[in-house]
Amino acid sequence: MTEHLNHFIEGASFEASDGRRINLVNPVTEQVYGSSAQGTTEDVDRAVAAAHRQLEGGAWSQLDGAQRGQLLSKLADLVERDSELLADMDANAIGRSPIEPRRMDLPNAIANLRAAAGWANQLEGRTIPTGGYFGTKTLSYTVREPVGVVGAIVPWNSPLMITVWKLAALLAAGCTVVIKPSEETPQSALHLAVLAQEAGFPDGVINVVTGYGNEVGRALCEHPLVAKISFTGSPEAGREIQRTAGVLFKRVALELGGKSPQIVFDDASFEDALRGCALGLFANQGQVCAAGSRILVHRSIADRFGAALADAAEAVNVGDPRQPGVQMGPVAKKAQFDRVNRYIQLGIDQGASLLAGGVSTPERGWFVRPTIFTNANNAMAIAQDEIFGPVGTLITFDSEEEAIALANDSSYGLAATVWTTDLVRAHRVAAAVKAGAVGINCWSPLDANLPWGGVKTSGIGREGGFAGAVAYTEEKVITVLLPS
Repeated sequence: MTEHLNHFIEGASFEASDGRRINLVNPVTEQVYGSSAQGTTEDVDRAVAAAHRQLEGGAWSQLDGAQRGQLLSKLADLVERDSELLADMDANAIGRSPIEPRRMDLPNAIANLRAAAGWANQLEGRTIPTGGYFGTKTLSYTVREPVGVVGAIVPWNSPLMITVWKLAALLAAGCTVVIKPSEETPQSALHLAVLAQEAGFPDGVINVVTGYGNEVGRALCEHPLVAKISFTGSPEAGREIQRTAGVLFKRVALELGGKSPQIVFDDASFEDALRGCALGLFANQGQVCAAGSRILVHRSIADRFGAALADAAEAVNVGDPRQPGVQMGPVAKKAQFDRVNRYIQLGIDQGASLLAGGVSTPERGWFVRPTIFTNANNAMAIAQDEIFGPVGTLITFDSEEEAIALANDSSYGLAATVWTTDLVRAHRVAAAVKAGAVGINCWSPLDANLPWGGVKTSGIGREGGFAGAVAYTEEKVITVLLPS
């Protein structure tokens, strides 16, 4: 079946203003299976204008928090109804095992919508006592108002889940949005917009413009009616977004990936740590912003742990994820396949030793073998750069202090995991590691009630939790003179 996907603007489907289209390519077969509209500045103008009208006297602007919450609850029900379809959309678009979005992405997305439905009526102001106004008493209070039109720029690795992280929170706050999905994975964002229309959201509240970042993304960043940009992606793109949006003093939220350490102490449960490290490395073909790709292991167990992790890597069944028994599909696109292989070769060239995997040369499809390096040091490119593929680098340490220093010796700071049965040590190390989220004897969970985001190059701001909704508001102060 050939998919012909268009923009969704003010409740209707539109071709690109100049008729251009982008081919959609199956990463398993490398065959074109459809196309999407290649957005233009004119398309963005149309979508932003629709979103702005809803804020300036439109039906959306007349709804209170409870009413917005009711719409979010209806949308959650519809996403749950179509969860199988949405999971398959995302899985097929990037060659992912269809089990993963069913178990992780869809439940998380539905939970975020339901949580946001509750937050919509909880964005309260404050009453603040002051010294009065030139000797006359005053009443000062604040209200939370929506920041405005949001440009939400979404990556290709977990399209629906990350779209919902942004969408649920901004809708709870009363904002409107123009979503720019990745050019590789527009399907689920477009279907989500149709479901929102079915739920009763006014036309123009949620708009989707498909296309490339250097056209659609840049137009959103430069548009004077877009108040905030929420972006998930690479640090390089994040820097460009901040430079562009900063000229107009737009608010920005940037989630820019990571090089997350998994610290395995010698007293850790060996099997639990092994399973956890494998999950952190190989879920979604390693295409996860919080992938635990730096495995820091105490020297006394390093050889045994490395061998077991290599066995786990070699046991992964790589192939067409739609086939029974296949556990890992290809990476999402040719550029990513080339990038991952380039880093594997660089690791070999810089002196690290392969325990499993290596450079992949499949006949067809962008398949990468799960790869484990040992005899590595933290200065190597494979230990410092976000590869975004199923590649792990094992580095040894001798003391707790050295483990912390290695964990923090990174430009990133998104997530980390500490594997130990010593809970005093666990809390001590978690406090010392510079990361936005730390898991103790688990991969740091993504939960609708928890804020998510990083420090250092991993970004600015938080998504998820009540903090995620507050981030789409501005606090206005109102002061009333109270003459006696």
